[in-house]
Amino acid sequence: MGDDIETFEATDAGASLTKPISCGDLKKGYHVVIKGHPCKISDISFSKTGKHGSAKGHMFGIDIFTGRKYEDVQPGHAAMEEPFVTREIYQ
Repeated sequence: MGDDIETFEATDAGASLTKPISCGDLKKGYHVVIKGHPCKISDISFSKTGKHGSAKGHMFGIDIFTGRKYEDVQPGHAAMEEPFVTREIYQ
């Protein structure tokens, strides 16, 4: 009875590292995951809707860890991932 000690290898609160955001709501300076890399949007443009299609968002982002540039094209209604980014400055 006293030997029933539970051990946990890892704990997780179930919190996500990202939240969904529509591509049409993105603006310059927002953070978004592009091709699996967290990036800060440096430039974004939207094309007009065509006869049979939807508006497309063409975005360029700079990886916040490596500084590498990535680009992506998504429909305006597509859901993308926005990472939770906190910045702390130490003195």
